[in-house]
Amino acid sequence: MERIRKTEFWLVTGIYLLVIFTMIFPSLYTDGAAYSGWLEERFLVNNMEFDGFMHFLMPKMLIATVSYLTFAALNNWLVPFFFEKKDGLAWGIILSAAVLLFYWGMLTIAFTWRFGYMLGYRGLGSFYNLCGWRAFIVTFTAVLCYVVYHLVKLLYFAYLHNILVEKKVWKKAPLDLVLLLFLWVFTLFIMVADNRPARVQVVGWGGAAYIMAYLAYCRYVFQPLLRKEQPFKRLLPVLLLILVVSSLFACITIDMGTRIGGMTSIYLLIVFCNVMFVIPLAWGVSYTRLSRKNEVLNLEKALGRSSANLDFLRSQINPHFLFNALNTLYGTALQENAPRTSEGVQKLGDMMRFMLHENNQEKIELDKEVGYLQNYIALQKLRTQASPDIKIEVNINEANCEHDIAPMLLIPFVENAFKHGISLRNRSWIVVSLSCDKNHIYFDAYNSVHQKPDNDPEKHSLGIGLANVRNRLQLLYPGRHELSIRETASEFFVHLTITTTK
Repeated sequence: MERIRKTEFWLVTGIYLLVIFTMIFPSLYTDGAAYSGWLEERFLVNNMEFDGFMHFLMPKMLIATVSYLTFAALNNWLVPFFFEKKDGLAWGIILSAAVLLFYWGMLTIAFTWRFGYMLGYRGLGSFYNLCGWRAFIVTFTAVLCYVVYHLVKLLYFAYLHNILVEKKVWKKAPLDLVLLLFLWVFTLFIMVADNRPARVQVVGWGGAAYIMAYLAYCRYVFQPLLRKEQPFKRLLPVLLLILVVSSLFACITIDMGTRIGGMTSIYLLIVFCNVMFVIPLAWGVSYTRLSRKNEVLNLEKALGRSSANLDFLRSQINPHFLFNALNTLYGTALQENAPRTSEGVQKLGDMMRFMLHENNQEKIELDKEVGYLQNYIALQKLRTQASPDIKIEVNINEANCEHDIAPMLLIPFVENAFKHGISLRNRSWIVVSLSCDKNHIYFDAYNSVHQKPDNDPEKHSLGIGLANVRNRLQLLYPGRHELSIRETASEFFVHLTITTTK
Protein backbone atom coordinates (compact mmCIF):
# COMPACT_ATOMS: atom_id res chain seq x y z
CA MET A 1 0.00 0.00 0.00
CA GLU A 2 2.84 2.38 0.82
CA ARG A 3 4.35 1.82 -2.59
CA ILE A 4 1.00 2.58 -4.23
CA ARG A 5 0.73 5.83 -2.25
CA LYS A 6 4.16 6.93 -3.43
CA THR A 7 3.09 6.20 -6.99
CA GLU A 8 -0.14 8.16 -6.44
CA PHE A 9 1.81 11.10 -5.02
CA TRP A 10 4.21 11.35 -7.94
CA LEU A 11 1.41 10.80 -10.46
CA VAL A 12 -0.72 13.57 -8.93
CA THR A 13 2.37 15.81 -8.73
CA GLY A 14 3.02 15.24 -12.43
CA ILE A 15 -0.60 16.01 -13.30
CA TYR A 16 -0.50 19.16 -11.14
CA LEU A 17 2.67 20.44 -12.84
CA LEU A 18 1.19 19.64 -16.25
CA VAL A 19 -2.01 21.56 -15.40
CA ILE A 20 -0.01 24.58 -14.17
CA PHE A 21 2.07 24.46 -17.35
CA THR A 22 -1.01 24.38 -19.57
CA MET A 23 -2.39 27.40 -17.69
CA ILE A 24 0.77 29.45 -18.07
CA PHE A 25 1.72 28.31 -21.58
CA PRO A 26 -0.76 30.49 -23.56
CA SER A 27 0.45 33.66 -21.85
CA LEU A 28 3.98 33.06 -23.15
CA TYR A 29 3.02 34.05 -26.70
CA THR A 30 -0.30 35.91 -26.47
CA ASP A 31 0.59 38.82 -24.10
CA GLY A 32 -2.58 38.28 -22.13
CA ALA A 33 -4.82 37.73 -25.14
CA ALA A 34 -5.58 34.25 -23.82
CA TYR A 35 -7.45 35.86 -20.93
CA SER A 36 -9.89 37.69 -23.18
CA GLY A 37 -13.34 36.31 -23.82
CA TRP A 38 -16.58 36.06 -21.95
CA LEU A 39 -14.97 36.80 -18.55
CA GLU A 40 -13.42 40.08 -19.72
CA GLU A 41 -16.73 41.08 -21.32
CA ARG A 42 -18.57 40.49 -18.03
CA PHE A 43 -16.22 42.84 -16.21
CA LEU A 44 -16.46 45.51 -18.89
CA VAL A 45 -20.27 45.32 -19.02
CA ASN A 46 -20.38 46.09 -15.29
CA ASN A 47 -17.92 48.99 -15.71
CA MET A 48 -15.18 47.15 -13.82
CA GLU A 49 -11.50 46.94 -14.69
CA PHE A 50 -10.36 43.50 -15.83
CA ASP A 51 -6.91 42.10 -15.02
CA GLY A 52 -6.08 38.82 -16.81
CA PHE A 53 -3.71 37.54 -14.15
CA MET A 54 -5.77 38.61 -11.14
CA HIS A 55 -9.19 37.56 -12.36
CA PHE A 56 -8.40 34.60 -14.62
CA LEU A 57 -4.98 32.98 -14.19
CA MET A 58 -4.42 33.43 -10.45
CA PRO A 59 -7.79 31.91 -9.36
CA LYS A 60 -7.27 28.88 -11.61
CA MET A 61 -3.72 28.34 -10.31
CA LEU A 62 -4.90 28.78 -6.70
CA ILE A 63 -7.68 26.21 -7.16
CA ALA A 64 -5.28 23.71 -8.75
CA THR A 65 -2.66 24.25 -6.02
CA VAL A 66 -4.96 23.89 -3.00
CA SER A 67 -6.64 20.85 -4.64
CA TYR A 68 -3.24 19.21 -5.06
CA LEU A 69 -2.14 20.03 -1.48
CA THR A 70 -5.46 18.85 0.00
CA PHE A 71 -5.33 15.53 -1.85
CA ALA A 72 -1.71 14.95 -0.78
CA ALA A 73 -2.55 15.78 2.86
CA LEU A 74 -5.56 13.46 2.96
CA ASN A 75 -4.18 10.55 0.93
CA ASN A 76 -0.56 10.49 2.09
CA TRP A 77 -0.85 11.73 5.68
CA LEU A 78 -4.28 11.70 7.32
CA VAL A 79 -5.74 8.47 5.92
CA PRO A 80 -2.68 6.20 6.50
CA PHE A 81 -1.66 7.63 9.89
CA PHE A 82 -5.05 8.21 11.55
CA PHE A 83 -7.89 6.40 9.77
CA GLU A 84 -6.33 3.09 8.65
CA LYS A 85 -4.54 2.49 11.99
CA LYS A 86 -7.78 3.36 13.85
CA ASP A 87 -5.88 4.42 16.96
CA GLY A 88 -6.14 8.14 16.22
CA LEU A 89 -9.57 8.33 14.63
CA ALA A 90 -10.68 11.40 16.62
CA TRP A 91 -7.56 13.33 15.70
CA GLY A 92 -7.96 12.21 12.11
CA ILE A 93 -11.48 13.61 11.94
CA ILE A 94 -10.40 16.92 13.53
CA LEU A 95 -7.39 17.36 11.25
CA SER A 96 -9.39 16.36 8.16
CA ALA A 97 -12.04 18.92 9.04
CA ALA A 98 -9.29 21.55 9.39
CA VAL A 99 -7.80 20.63 6.01
CA LEU A 100 -11.20 20.74 4.31
CA LEU A 101 -12.00 24.06 5.99
CA PHE A 102 -8.73 25.44 4.62
CA TYR A 103 -9.65 24.06 1.19
CA TRP A 104 -13.09 25.68 1.34
CA GLY A 105 -11.57 29.02 2.40
CA MET A 106 -9.04 29.06 -0.42
CA LEU A 107 -11.74 28.22 -2.95
CA THR A 108 -13.87 31.05 -1.61
CA ILE A 109 -11.01 33.50 -2.07
CA ALA A 110 -10.36 32.22 -5.60
CA PHE A 111 -14.04 32.58 -6.51
CA THR A 112 -14.19 36.16 -5.19
CA TRP A 113 -11.54 37.10 -7.74
CA ARG A 114 -12.90 34.86 -10.48
CA PHE A 115 -16.48 36.16 -10.23
CA GLY A 116 -15.66 39.69 -9.10
CA TYR A 117 -17.80 41.14 -11.89
CA MET A 118 -20.89 40.17 -9.88
CA LEU A 119 -20.17 43.04 -7.52
CA GLY A 120 -21.52 45.26 -10.28
CA TYR A 121 -25.09 44.11 -9.58
CA ARG A 122 -24.98 42.31 -6.19
CA GLY A 123 -24.44 43.54 -2.70
CA LEU A 124 -21.19 42.68 -0.90
CA GLY A 125 -22.83 40.27 1.55
CA SER A 126 -24.80 38.49 -1.15
CA PHE A 127 -21.66 38.20 -3.30
CA TYR A 128 -19.59 36.59 -0.51
CA ASN A 129 -22.46 34.20 0.34
CA LEU A 130 -22.62 33.14 -3.31
CA CYS A 131 -18.83 32.54 -3.50
CA GLY A 132 -18.87 30.64 -0.19
CA TRP A 133 -21.79 28.49 -1.33
CA ARG A 134 -20.05 27.65 -4.62
CA ALA A 135 -16.88 26.78 -2.72
CA PHE A 136 -18.92 24.51 -0.41
CA ILE A 137 -20.47 22.67 -3.38
CA VAL A 138 -17.03 22.11 -4.92
CA THR A 139 -15.58 20.96 -1.56
CA PHE A 140 -18.45 18.53 -0.96
CA THR A 141 -18.13 17.13 -4.48
CA ALA A 142 -14.36 16.73 -4.08
CA VAL A 143 -14.79 14.87 -0.77
CA LEU A 144 -17.41 12.60 -2.31
CA CYS A 145 -15.12 11.84 -5.27
CA TYR A 146 -12.22 11.05 -2.94
CA VAL A 147 -14.37 8.68 -0.85
CA VAL A 148 -15.47 6.84 -4.01
CA TYR A 149 -11.85 6.73 -5.22
CA HIS A 150 -10.71 5.30 -1.86
CA LEU A 151 -13.43 2.63 -1.91
CA VAL A 152 -12.48 1.63 -5.47
CA LYS A 153 -8.85 1.38 -4.37
CA LEU A 154 -9.79 -0.87 -1.44
CA LEU A 155 -11.80 -3.12 -3.75
CA TYR A 156 -8.88 -3.26 -6.17
CA PHE A 157 -6.49 -4.42 -3.42
CA ALA A 158 -9.02 -6.93 -2.14
CA TYR A 159 -9.79 -8.63 -5.48
CA LEU A 160 -7.50 -7.55 -8.33
CA HIS A 161 -4.08 -6.50 -7.07
CA ASN A 162 -2.64 -9.98 -6.54
CA ILE A 163 -3.91 -11.19 -9.91
CA LEU A 164 -2.46 -8.23 -11.80
CA VAL A 165 0.84 -8.34 -9.92
CA GLU A 166 1.28 -12.11 -10.40
CA LYS A 167 0.53 -11.94 -14.13
CA LYS A 168 2.45 -8.63 -14.49
CA VAL A 169 -0.14 -7.28 -16.89
CA TRP A 170 1.31 -3.78 -16.65
CA LYS A 171 4.64 -5.02 -18.03
CA LYS A 172 2.99 -6.27 -21.22
CA ALA A 173 2.31 -2.77 -22.50
CA PRO A 174 4.95 -1.89 -25.15
CA LEU A 175 7.15 1.04 -24.17
CA ASP A 176 6.73 2.73 -27.55
CA LEU A 177 2.93 2.70 -27.17
CA VAL A 178 3.16 4.19 -23.66
CA LEU A 179 5.43 6.98 -24.93
CA LEU A 180 3.13 7.74 -27.85
CA LEU A 181 0.09 7.91 -25.56
CA PHE A 182 1.96 10.21 -23.16
CA LEU A 183 3.05 12.51 -25.99
CA TRP A 184 -0.50 12.59 -27.37
CA VAL A 185 -2.08 13.42 -23.97
CA PHE A 186 0.59 16.03 -23.22
CA THR A 187 0.05 17.79 -26.56
CA LEU A 188 -3.72 17.59 -26.07
CA PHE A 189 -3.36 19.30 -22.69
CA ILE A 190 -1.44 22.15 -24.30
CA MET A 191 -4.03 22.55 -27.05
CA VAL A 192 -6.85 22.63 -24.48
CA ALA A 193 -4.99 25.34 -22.59
CA ASP A 194 -4.52 27.23 -25.86
CA ASN A 195 -8.33 27.50 -25.92
CA ARG A 196 -8.68 26.97 -29.68
CA PRO A 197 -11.22 24.21 -30.36
CA ALA A 198 -10.00 23.51 -33.90
CA ARG A 199 -6.51 22.68 -32.68
CA VAL A 200 -7.94 20.42 -29.98
CA GLN A 201 -9.92 18.52 -32.61
CA VAL A 202 -6.90 18.17 -34.91
CA VAL A 203 -4.58 16.94 -32.15
CA GLY A 204 -7.21 14.76 -30.48
CA TRP A 205 -8.62 12.90 -33.47
CA GLY A 206 -5.44 13.08 -35.53
CA GLY A 207 -3.34 11.69 -32.67
CA ALA A 208 -5.82 8.85 -32.07
CA ALA A 209 -5.76 7.97 -35.78
CA TYR A 210 -1.96 8.04 -35.88
CA ILE A 211 -1.60 5.76 -32.85
CA MET A 212 -4.04 3.21 -34.31
CA ALA A 213 -2.28 3.42 -37.69
CA TYR A 214 1.12 2.97 -36.02
CA LEU A 215 -0.01 -0.21 -34.26
CA ALA A 216 -1.54 -1.54 -37.50
CA TYR A 217 1.61 -0.79 -39.53
CA CYS A 218 3.77 -2.63 -36.98
CA ARG A 219 1.48 -5.63 -36.59
CA TYR A 220 0.19 -6.26 -40.10
CA VAL A 221 2.90 -4.85 -42.38
CA PHE A 222 6.41 -4.47 -41.02
CA GLN A 223 6.55 -7.44 -38.61
CA PRO A 224 5.51 -9.98 -41.31
CA LEU A 225 7.84 -8.24 -43.78
CA LEU A 226 10.91 -8.30 -41.51
CA ARG A 227 10.23 -11.89 -40.46
CA LYS A 228 10.03 -12.80 -44.17
CA GLU A 229 6.60 -14.31 -43.67
CA GLN A 230 5.17 -12.47 -46.70
CA PRO A 231 6.74 -10.51 -49.59
CA PHE A 232 6.35 -6.73 -49.83
CA LYS A 233 4.09 -7.05 -52.89
CA ARG A 234 1.40 -8.71 -50.77
CA LEU A 235 1.84 -6.30 -47.88
CA LEU A 236 1.74 -3.11 -49.95
CA PRO A 237 -2.10 -3.19 -50.36
CA VAL A 238 -2.41 -3.66 -46.57
CA LEU A 239 -0.17 -0.65 -45.96
CA LEU A 240 -2.20 1.50 -48.36
CA LEU A 241 -5.46 0.34 -46.79
CA ILE A 242 -4.26 1.32 -43.31
CA LEU A 243 -3.05 4.68 -44.64
CA VAL A 244 -6.39 5.44 -46.32
CA VAL A 245 -8.60 4.25 -43.44
CA SER A 246 -6.65 6.07 -40.71
CA SER A 247 -6.43 9.29 -42.73
CA LEU A 248 -10.15 9.20 -43.57
CA PHE A 249 -11.01 8.55 -39.92
CA ALA A 250 -8.97 11.57 -38.81
CA CYS A 251 -10.34 13.85 -41.55
CA ILE A 252 -14.00 12.91 -41.02
CA THR A 253 -13.91 13.20 -37.20
CA ILE A 254 -12.04 16.53 -37.35
CA ASP A 255 -14.50 17.90 -39.89
CA MET A 256 -17.46 16.86 -37.73
CA GLY A 257 -16.07 18.72 -34.71
CA THR A 258 -14.97 21.97 -36.37
CA ARG A 259 -16.58 24.72 -38.40
CA ILE A 260 -13.64 26.45 -40.02
CA GLY A 261 -12.59 27.08 -43.60
CA GLY A 262 -9.50 25.82 -45.36
CA MET A 263 -9.99 22.19 -44.33
CA THR A 264 -8.25 20.98 -47.50
CA SER A 265 -4.88 22.04 -46.14
CA ILE A 266 -5.61 20.17 -42.88
CA TYR A 267 -6.53 17.03 -44.83
CA LEU A 268 -3.28 17.23 -46.79
CA LEU A 269 -1.36 17.76 -43.54
CA ILE A 270 -3.00 14.67 -42.01
CA VAL A 271 -1.96 12.47 -44.94
CA PHE A 272 1.51 14.06 -45.15
CA CYS A 273 2.27 13.39 -41.45
CA ASN A 274 0.94 9.83 -41.79
CA VAL A 275 3.30 9.11 -44.69
CA MET A 276 6.37 11.07 -43.57
CA PHE A 277 6.33 10.37 -39.82
CA VAL A 278 4.04 7.51 -38.75
CA ILE A 279 5.13 4.96 -41.38
CA PRO A 280 8.91 5.57 -40.91
CA LEU A 281 8.45 5.45 -37.13
CA ALA A 282 6.60 2.12 -37.34
CA TRP A 283 9.31 0.73 -39.64
CA GLY A 284 12.16 1.87 -37.39
CA VAL A 285 10.62 0.55 -34.18
CA SER A 286 9.70 -2.79 -35.81
CA TYR A 287 13.21 -3.20 -37.24
CA THR A 288 14.89 -2.33 -33.92
CA ARG A 289 12.57 -4.58 -31.93
CA LEU A 290 13.11 -7.58 -34.23
CA SER A 291 16.89 -7.02 -34.30
CA ARG A 292 17.05 -7.03 -30.52
CA LYS A 293 14.79 -10.07 -30.36
CA ASN A 294 17.09 -11.93 -32.79
CA GLU A 295 20.12 -10.99 -30.72
CA VAL A 296 18.49 -12.36 -27.57
CA LEU A 297 17.40 -15.50 -29.45
CA ASN A 298 20.94 -16.11 -30.74
CA LEU A 299 22.33 -15.70 -27.24
CA GLU A 300 19.72 -18.11 -25.87
CA LYS A 301 20.59 -20.62 -28.59
CA ALA A 302 24.29 -20.36 -27.79
CA LEU A 303 23.58 -20.72 -24.09
CA GLY A 304 21.23 -23.64 -24.78
CA ARG A 305 23.90 -25.42 -26.84
CA SER A 306 26.52 -24.90 -24.15
CA SER A 307 24.19 -26.13 -21.42
CA ALA A 308 23.10 -29.06 -23.57
CA ASN A 309 26.70 -30.04 -24.28
CA LEU A 310 27.53 -30.00 -20.59
CA ASP A 311 24.38 -31.85 -19.57
CA PHE A 312 24.79 -34.53 -22.22
CA LEU A 313 28.46 -35.04 -21.43
CA ARG A 314 27.52 -35.44 -17.78
CA SER A 315 24.64 -37.79 -18.60
CA GLN A 316 26.45 -39.92 -21.15
CA ILE A 317 30.01 -39.98 -19.82
CA ASN A 318 29.17 -40.64 -16.19
CA PRO A 319 30.40 -43.38 -13.88
CA HIS A 320 27.14 -45.31 -14.12
CA PHE A 321 27.31 -45.63 -17.90
CA LEU A 322 31.07 -46.21 -18.06
CA PHE A 323 30.99 -48.90 -15.39
CA ASN A 324 28.15 -50.71 -17.15
CA ALA A 325 30.02 -50.55 -20.45
CA LEU A 326 33.32 -51.73 -18.93
CA ASN A 327 31.63 -54.56 -17.04
CA THR A 328 29.93 -55.65 -20.25
CA LEU A 329 33.20 -55.63 -22.17
CA TYR A 330 34.94 -57.48 -19.32
CA GLY A 331 32.26 -60.21 -19.27
CA THR A 332 32.43 -60.51 -23.05
CA ALA A 333 36.22 -60.83 -22.96
CA LEU A 334 35.92 -63.77 -20.52
CA GLN A 335 33.46 -65.55 -22.81
CA GLU A 336 35.20 -65.13 -26.12
CA ASN A 337 38.50 -63.71 -27.06
CA ALA A 338 37.87 -61.41 -30.04
CA PRO A 339 35.13 -59.86 -32.14
CA ARG A 340 32.47 -58.73 -29.68
CA THR A 341 34.94 -57.12 -27.32
CA SER A 342 36.67 -55.21 -30.08
CA GLU A 343 33.28 -54.23 -31.50
CA GLY A 344 32.17 -52.83 -28.16
CA VAL A 345 35.38 -50.90 -27.68
CA GLN A 346 35.10 -49.48 -31.21
CA LYS A 347 31.50 -48.32 -30.70
CA LEU A 348 32.40 -46.69 -27.41
CA GLY A 349 35.28 -44.92 -29.12
CA ASP A 350 33.00 -43.70 -31.92
CA MET A 351 30.60 -42.29 -29.36
CA MET A 352 33.40 -40.51 -27.52
CA ARG A 353 34.66 -39.06 -30.79
CA PHE A 354 31.16 -37.83 -31.72
CA MET A 355 30.68 -36.07 -28.41
CA LEU A 356 34.08 -34.40 -28.52
CA HIS A 357 33.94 -33.21 -32.16
CA GLU A 358 30.51 -33.27 -33.84
CA ASN A 359 28.69 -32.10 -30.72
CA ASN A 360 30.36 -28.68 -30.87
CA GLN A 361 28.71 -27.77 -34.18
CA GLU A 362 25.42 -25.96 -34.56
CA LYS A 363 24.06 -28.42 -37.15
CA ILE A 364 25.29 -31.82 -38.35
CA GLU A 365 24.14 -34.32 -40.98
CA LEU A 366 21.29 -36.50 -39.78
CA ASP A 367 23.19 -39.67 -40.62
CA LYS A 368 25.85 -38.75 -38.03
CA GLU A 369 23.20 -38.35 -35.36
CA VAL A 370 21.71 -41.70 -36.45
CA GLY A 371 25.16 -43.31 -36.29
CA TYR A 372 25.54 -42.15 -32.69
CA LEU A 373 22.10 -43.55 -31.83
CA GLN A 374 22.97 -46.91 -33.40
CA ASN A 375 26.28 -47.12 -31.52
CA TYR A 376 24.53 -46.29 -28.25
CA ILE A 377 21.80 -48.89 -28.83
CA ALA A 378 24.32 -51.53 -29.92
CA LEU A 379 26.36 -50.96 -26.78
CA GLN A 380 23.24 -51.26 -24.64
CA LYS A 381 22.30 -54.48 -26.44
CA LEU A 382 25.61 -56.02 -25.35
CA ARG A 383 24.58 -55.34 -21.79
CA THR A 384 21.06 -56.77 -22.13
CA GLN A 385 21.37 -59.56 -24.69
CA ALA A 386 21.81 -62.20 -22.00
CA SER A 387 18.22 -61.63 -20.88
CA PRO A 388 15.62 -63.23 -23.20
CA ASP A 389 12.79 -61.11 -21.72
CA ILE A 390 14.24 -57.86 -23.08
CA LYS A 391 13.21 -56.90 -26.60
CA ILE A 392 14.98 -54.03 -28.38
CA GLU A 393 13.71 -53.10 -31.84
CA VAL A 394 15.23 -50.41 -34.06
CA ASN A 395 13.44 -49.27 -37.23
CA ILE A 396 15.51 -46.65 -39.05
CA ASN A 397 14.63 -45.79 -42.63
CA GLU A 398 17.28 -43.41 -43.95
CA ALA A 399 15.57 -42.78 -47.30
CA ASN A 400 14.98 -39.05 -47.87
CA CYS A 401 16.99 -38.27 -44.73
CA GLU A 402 19.42 -35.81 -46.32
CA HIS A 403 18.67 -33.28 -43.58
CA ASP A 404 20.73 -31.43 -41.03
CA ILE A 405 19.85 -31.52 -37.35
CA ALA A 406 21.10 -30.06 -34.09
CA PRO A 407 23.50 -32.57 -32.47
CA MET A 408 22.43 -34.66 -29.48
CA LEU A 409 18.76 -33.81 -30.05
CA LEU A 410 17.39 -37.38 -30.30
CA ILE A 411 19.62 -39.24 -27.86
CA PRO A 412 17.84 -38.00 -24.68
CA PHE A 413 14.69 -39.89 -25.69
CA VAL A 414 16.64 -43.12 -26.34
CA GLU A 415 18.70 -42.70 -23.17
CA ASN A 416 15.47 -42.15 -21.21
CA ALA A 417 13.92 -45.28 -22.77
CA PHE A 418 16.83 -47.47 -21.64
CA LYS A 419 16.99 -45.88 -18.23
CA HIS A 420 13.30 -46.39 -17.44
CA GLY A 421 12.26 -49.14 -19.85
CA ILE A 422 14.72 -51.92 -19.03
CA SER A 423 14.35 -54.28 -16.10
CA LEU A 424 16.49 -57.38 -15.71
CA ARG A 425 13.70 -59.02 -13.66
CA ASN A 426 10.58 -58.11 -15.70
CA ARG A 427 9.55 -58.39 -19.31
CA SER A 428 10.74 -55.22 -21.10
CA TRP A 429 10.72 -53.72 -24.55
CA ILE A 430 12.04 -50.69 -26.40
CA VAL A 431 11.08 -49.66 -29.94
CA VAL A 432 12.94 -46.83 -31.66
CA SER A 433 11.81 -45.59 -35.10
CA LEU A 434 13.06 -42.88 -37.43
CA SER A 435 11.98 -41.88 -40.93
CA CYS A 436 11.98 -38.80 -43.15
CA ASP A 437 10.30 -37.16 -46.05
CA LYS A 438 11.36 -34.14 -48.08
CA ASN A 439 10.58 -31.59 -45.35
CA HIS A 440 10.25 -33.54 -42.11
CA ILE A 441 12.02 -35.84 -39.66
CA TYR A 442 9.82 -38.30 -37.76
CA PHE A 443 11.12 -39.94 -34.58
CA ASP A 444 9.40 -42.29 -32.12
CA ALA A 445 10.60 -43.93 -28.90
CA TYR A 446 8.31 -46.45 -27.22
CA ASN A 447 9.24 -48.39 -24.10
CA SER A 448 7.88 -50.29 -21.15
CA VAL A 449 7.72 -48.70 -17.71
CA HIS A 450 8.43 -50.55 -14.47
CA GLN A 451 7.55 -49.67 -10.92
CA LYS A 452 10.62 -48.31 -9.15
CA PRO A 453 11.31 -48.66 -5.43
CA ASP A 454 10.18 -45.78 -3.24
CA ASN A 455 13.77 -44.96 -2.33
CA ASP A 456 14.84 -44.66 -5.99
CA PRO A 457 15.80 -40.97 -6.55
CA GLU A 458 14.67 -41.21 -10.21
CA LYS A 459 11.25 -42.68 -9.47
CA HIS A 460 9.43 -39.50 -10.51
CA SER A 461 12.00 -38.31 -13.05
CA LEU A 462 11.67 -38.47 -16.81
CA GLY A 463 15.44 -38.81 -17.12
CA ILE A 464 18.30 -36.39 -17.55
CA GLY A 465 18.03 -34.28 -20.64
CA LEU A 466 14.29 -34.30 -21.46
CA ALA A 467 13.64 -30.89 -19.93
CA ASN A 468 16.75 -29.61 -21.67
CA VAL A 469 15.73 -30.98 -25.06
CA ARG A 470 12.32 -29.29 -24.77
CA ASN A 471 14.05 -25.94 -24.35
CA ARG A 472 16.44 -26.65 -27.22
CA LEU A 473 13.52 -27.49 -29.51
CA GLN A 474 11.81 -24.22 -28.62
CA LEU A 475 14.99 -22.28 -29.37
CA LEU A 476 16.18 -24.13 -32.47
CA TYR A 477 12.87 -25.06 -34.10
CA PRO A 478 10.30 -22.48 -32.92
CA GLY A 479 6.99 -23.23 -34.58
CA ARG A 480 8.63 -26.01 -36.61
CA HIS A 481 8.39 -29.00 -34.29
CA GLU A 482 5.75 -31.12 -32.62
CA LEU A 483 6.65 -33.03 -29.45
CA SER A 484 4.12 -35.45 -27.98
CA ILE A 485 4.86 -37.37 -24.77
CA ARG A 486 2.36 -39.85 -23.32
CA GLU A 487 2.80 -42.04 -20.27
CA THR A 488 0.69 -44.74 -18.62
CA ALA A 489 1.39 -47.04 -15.72
CA SER A 490 3.16 -49.53 -18.02
CA GLU A 491 4.17 -47.62 -21.17
CA PHE A 492 5.99 -44.48 -22.21
CA PHE A 493 5.72 -43.04 -25.72
CA VAL A 494 7.49 -40.10 -27.39
CA HIS A 495 6.73 -38.76 -30.85
CA LEU A 496 8.76 -35.94 -32.39
CA THR A 497 8.23 -34.28 -35.76
CA ILE A 498 10.74 -31.68 -36.97
CA THR A 499 10.09 -29.49 -39.99
CA THR A 500 13.48 -28.91 -41.57
CA THR A 501 12.41 -26.14 -43.99
CA LYS A 502 11.74 -22.64 -42.72
